[in-house]
Amino acid sequence: MGKQMTEMLKGTLEGIVLAILAGQPAYGYEITARLRDQGFTDIAEGTIYALLVRIEQRGLVDVEKVPSEKGPPRKVYSLNPQGSGYLDEFWKTWSFLAERIEQLHTGHPKEQGEK
Repeated sequence: MGKQMTEMLKGTLEGIVLAILAGQPAYGYEITARLRDQGFTDIAEGTIYALLVRIEQRGLVDVEKVPSEKGPPRKVYSLNPQGSGYLDEFWKTWSFLAERIEQLHTGHPKEQGEK
């Protein structure tokens, strides 16, 4: 992954992880694996764990400790109502930015009200 991709991901990775958790609860390694399945192959587990700590501290997820077959219990993260609201806002912002970037790319601004 190039430097530009890394920089762009810094601003969106939180929303991407919350979107994964909106699908179903998961623990850190599962989240990393799902990201890799989506083509984000260079994201380090440590990056995801640090992000999970931040979103937990901000109250966007609920955490349940679940016994593990190997080693200590796993922390399973699930999106809570506050996190859902944050994710909704993320998607609105993403749509706004994606439209404007596409307009810049194609040189064709949308007319007011056009879909």
